[in-house]
Amino acid sequence: MKGAHSVEKIGGTSMAATAQLFDNVLIAGREGADLYNRIFVVSAYAGITDLLLENKKNGTPGVYARFVADDGTDSWREAMAEVRAAMHERNAGMFVRSESREEADASVDIRIDAVSACLEDLARLRSHSRFCVKEQLMTVRELLAGLGEAHSAQSTALLLRDRGVNAQFVDLTAPDREDLLDLDESIVAALEPIDLSTTLPIVTGYAGCAEGMVCRYARGYSEMTFSRIAVLTNAREAIIHKEFHLSSADPKLVGVDKAQKIGRTNYDVADQLANLGMEAIHPGAGRGLRQTDIPLRVRNTFDREDEGTLICGNYVTETPRVEIVTGIRHAQALQFFEQDMVGVKGYDTAILEALSRHGAWIVSKSSNANTITHYLST
Repeated sequence: MKGAHSVEKIGGTSMAATAQLFDNVLIAGREGADLYNRIFVVSAYAGITDLLLENKKNGTPGVYARFVADDGTDSWREAMAEVRAAMHERNAGMFVRSESREEADASVDIRIDAVSACLEDLARLRSHSRFCVKEQLMTVRELLAGLGEAHSAQSTALLLRDRGVNAQFVDLTAPDREDLLDLDESIVAALEPIDLSTTLPIVTGYAGCAEGMVCRYARGYSEMTFSRIAVLTNAREAIIHKEFHLSSADPKLVGVDKAQKIGRTNYDVADQLANLGMEAIHPGAGRGLRQTDIPLRVRNTFDREDEGTLICGNYVTETPRVEIVTGIRHAQALQFFEQDMVGVKGYDTAILEALSRHGAWIVSKSSNANTITHYLST
């Protein structure tokens, strides 16, 4: 039996538009009981994770990248100071109530000081030639990633409480926990005691868990947390709030007047979009929702009245048609030709093993009697 609640994920760009987010999503004219029976999973504010790790688009180094570089300067410390300043600046622009802002700033300082102390310890060890901290670098990346989500989730909960909403900050980052649980166990332990009919949980998109969220899911970890929460709590519906509609084509490329919002589609189409790297749907996020028959809705944060795009497992259009035109900017075709492969098995397996070793992302492939071509996202 499906629950009465929804699980809703808010992206970083939407999080940064705080006023519109409250007007269109978090409050949106609701009062009393209507505010509850929702679980929100939040990303870090836009740009914060880039400062903590590295810029997702152009590779500009953040704290992590500078720490790994180990150039003998205070580069990573300066980057951490930039993160602290950016979080404090964000708080200053959001909070009206001084006590709430002071609480948010104090929490930022405590978390940044703790992670900085960890990095200082590793830096001292690294200065001795006999110590190698390479294995600890992924743990550093995980710790840094959690800082952004902890800041945004706690700030959002504080802002909601200032507005009279019984919001609860749910911290899945587990910065001080030594015996990390797996992702599902962490989620159940955190959410099981909460009465969703009277409490609005604001959950960190990053979860500190045994398998390592960043290691396993790269920068798509918050969508995996969102998906698992929806599955484990048996949600009525899963909703992703983005800064755009899911459209028939990119309005920036074809023109706003030519792109149309997609009203309904299915998980097959969602899988194809994820394979092409569309940020709205992580390749692994839709799988659990589809298997448990939970519909996924993609809504535009800045269009309060529009119901968005509903993605279901069993939806099929009445007549066959092209729904979405999309693609990737950079791709390479890797073509393998061998005259003797006709009727011989094993060539494709060997090629796939080589591509897997190098972490290549396969978008599509084609083959004939003596040629196998893989199209790779570059």
